[in-house]
Amino acid sequence: MSELDGAQLRISARWTRPAPEVVAEFARFQVANLGDAMERLGICDSGISPIWPGAKFVGTALPILTTAGDNAAIIKAQEFIQPGDVVMVNGAGDLGRALIGDNLVQRFAARGAAGAVVDGCVRDRDTIENLGFPVFARGVTPAGPFKNGPGVIGEDVAVGGVVFHPGDIVCADSDGIIVIPPARAREVLDAVLAVVAREEALDAEVAAATFS
Repeated sequence: MSELDGAQLRISARWTRPAPEVVAEFARFQVANLGDAMERLGICDSGISPIWPGAKFVGTALPILTTAGDNAAIIKAQEFIQPGDVVMVNGAGDLGRALIGDNLVQRFAARGAAGAVVDGCVRDRDTIENLGFPVFARGVTPAGPFKNGPGVIGEDVAVGGVVFHPGDIVCADSDGIIVIPPARAREVLDAVLAVVAREEALDAEVAAATFS
C-alpha cells in the first residue's frame, strides 16, 4: 500500500522547457542584475531565502501546489523531475510543518533537479547543506508533514508573491529568486549585459576617485 493512497492529486499534461543551453547562460549573472534587466519585477519577496549560505541555482520551474502542512504532491512530483528542474512549491506560506527534508532532497538531486524553493518550511538544514543541494524556504522547523493531499503538479503557482509557470527560467542566489519567462530570455540576456557594463563603469569611477 502506497503512502499516497487516497490523496487527491491533479497532474498537468507535459510542458515545454527551454533549451538547456539558454538556461545555462543565466548562471553568469547575479539575481540583482537580472532584476534590473527585468524592470525590477518577477522577484520573490524577501521572506524566502537560502537555508544555507552560498546556495544558488539556475533551472526551470516544476510548479507544485500543496495544502498547508501536506507534502503528498511533492512526493508524487518526483516522478516528473527532469534534469535542470527546480521544484517550486506553494505551501501556502505555512510555518507549522516542514514540507521537505533531507530524504526528498536526496531524491531530487538523484533525478537531476537544480534546486528547490518552498513557500513554507523545510527541515534537516544541516544535512541539506552537507549535501550541497540548494534549497530556499520561508522557514525551518523539525515538525514533519502530513501526506493526505490534495495537491496539483505542473500548473501555474504563486511562490513568494510571484507567479511561476511550468518551464519558466528560475535563478536564485544569496539575494533571492527571480523568474524569467522563456519568451523573454534573449531580451533579458541582452539587457543584463548592459546592466553589468553600467555597474562595471560605476565601479571603475569609484576605484579611480580620490576622496578627501
